[in-house]
Amino acid sequence: MTASHRAAHANPTAAKTASAKAAAVKAAAVKAAGQGAPGLGHSLRHLAVHLLTPLLMCLGMALAYQGAFHQPEPHHLKVAVVGTTPQAQVLAQTVKDRAGDALDVTTLPDRQSAEQQLRDRNLAGAFLPSSRHPELLVAKAGSDTSAMAAEAVFQTVAAHQGAPLAVTDVVPLTAGDPTGQGIFFLLVALSIGSYGSVAVIGAAGSAVAMWVRALVGLATSLVVSVIGIATAGPLFHIVDHHRVAVWALGWLYSAGIIAIGTGLHTFLKRWTTLTLMVLFVMLNFTTSGGIYRPELQNGFFGALHAFWNGAGFVEGARSILYFDGGAGLGGRVLSLVLWFVAGLAALAVAGRYERRRALPTEVAAARVPLERAEAAEASEADEEEMAEAVGV
Repeated sequence: MTASHRAAHANPTAAKTASAKAAAVKAAAVKAAGQGAPGLGHSLRHLAVHLLTPLLMCLGMALAYQGAFHQPEPHHLKVAVVGTTPQAQVLAQTVKDRAGDALDVTTLPDRQSAEQQLRDRNLAGAFLPSSRHPELLVAKAGSDTSAMAAEAVFQTVAAHQGAPLAVTDVVPLTAGDPTGQGIFFLLVALSIGSYGSVAVIGAAGSAVAMWVRALVGLATSLVVSVIGIATAGPLFHIVDHHRVAVWALGWLYSAGIIAIGTGLHTFLKRWTTLTLMVLFVMLNFTTSGGIYRPELQNGFFGALHAFWNGAGFVEGARSILYFDGGAGLGGRVLSLVLWFVAGLAALAVAGRYERRRALPTEVAAARVPLERAEAAEASEADEEEMAEAVGV
């Protein structure tokens, strides 16, 4: 008889304990093996959850861009007929009656008043009637597409009079931005750089305090704004003057997005990228006025244009570059400040939430093995989130 058998006969309780331990070890090994090779159903569920994000992005982009841009037509487009004669009054009323809600038609006493209204961005076009030389005044720097819409209206009027229409641009665009859409593409660059950075700051920086992430976000927004003005300025000459002012506006815009995103990441985790795309791409680009101003869009997108941060940057930059800092610049700067304040509030709430959830040191030390497993799982989720952000 072996020594082990003799020990088992001598101490049956110890033998049973050893046998139970061996069975437990075997069961744990079987369970670990099962966990290491998940079944097909589990894998498909995991895949479906991760496919949900790009599919929702697809749906959101389709609804936003097609809803905003698929059928541009005037809605209360503001135009004027210049003149104090009865004929001018009759013409203005006739144009209004035929256009309905598409146009808001007023009369102005003289050319000087019309040009001032265009520089104040209160009009899309002002028509000077004449039997032989009719003229339309526009300000393409305010919106090239709105100026084109006004031109289409009064081309028809001039054609009925049998005279060619002369178009005079009282606030022309720069040579580096002949379509007036360069500022919009600068907005796109600033937005992608900003919300794309949030995934990295929120995921890779989750081990540091919120105030550290906030400072990193502020520094990141500075870099994003510098890249934006460097490409739009010296490289492509979209912004050929007042570059410091436009850069400052871009920094404020970018800082607001990163602050809001970093704060939201604490609560939304891997859904942060989708949320930021809704806020700062789907609803932002479409309402910015960079392609079509609200008078060429439906009421929903036109209403958001009044206070959304993308419109704040685009219209603010236009006011700086082409309208001598007037034409509503103060209101646009205020809107960007309020978005940034909202970001600071989100950071403060998230920071307080994280501090309240922090475990005491002794409890955390007791949970080291569990935390390691959770950290590995969180790291995988963070990598997936950053990959989704980069892919977008």
